[in-house]
Amino acid sequence: MSVSIDQVFVKQFEADVHLAYQQMGTKLRSTIRSKTGVVGASTTFQKIGKGVASTKSRHGIVPVMNLNHEPIECMLQDYYAGDWVDALDELKTNVDERRVVASAGAYALGRKTDELIIEAMNTSTASVGDYTTGLTKDLILSAVEVLNTNDVPDDGRRFAVIGVRQWNELLSLEEFVSSDYVGNATPLVNGFEAKKWLGITWVLHNGLPVSGTNRDCFIYHASSIGHACGQEVKTDISWHGERAAHFISNSMSQGAVLIDNGGIVRVKCSDGQSA
Repeated sequence: MSVSIDQVFVKQFEADVHLAYQQMGTKLRSTIRSKTGVVGASTTFQKIGKGVASTKSRHGIVPVMNLNHEPIECMLQDYYAGDWVDALDELKTNVDERRVVASAGAYALGRKTDELIIEAMNTSTASVGDYTTGLTKDLILSAVEVLNTNDVPDDGRRFAVIGVRQWNELLSLEEFVSSDYVGNATPLVNGFEAKKWLGITWVLHNGLPVSGTNRDCFIYHASSIGHACGQEVKTDISWHGERAAHFISNSMSQGAVLIDNGGIVRVKCSDGQSA
């Protein structure tokens, strides 16, 4: 056997990790503003204010908008997910242990990515509802009204992330499930099924904040949250002779931050059950 066969193993494993991370790891990364290849411990997202158009006299100087630039710093944090794969165990199992560990590591890092994004969302202050009702049509329209009042663009990049019970509540609305209102197209968000309604892409997520029966959901524009990546998911595999096993380590460096509080609305819903 070639002495470099282990390199093939490493490359295949790393490819599996990246594939699993993209397909089944994170739901929310593609729904927000993302910056990759960050060098250093932090990066800055620019929040730019509104411009005002003015008139000018003939041959006069064009008026300057003097756009306000507000830098928003996003700190990166390092995360790891690893496990042991015993050499002899691989001979005794009828499952692809490499693929199992690759998927588990990718899913763990994907959940951490979404956790960072949801933590950033949770710092928003605008809200509708009071936790006394489920996710109703009136509550949704109130949230959309807040976004419209704040001049948030209705450009197809509005998203909503909701819990399981809220998803079921939406399924009871004819407007949400009927093709007469939403059409036949079902969008995919990072490989997950979503639905498009009211110009919003609706995403189901199990990791939203909950306290007792109080569930927080969010409707937001993609540019209101920033995600920064210093290192994509990276895999390291090392042989430990004293353990007769490979240690497989997955790591990443990422962060998330709220950029524009005016572009996100917290929807306070009753979850109907304790967490």
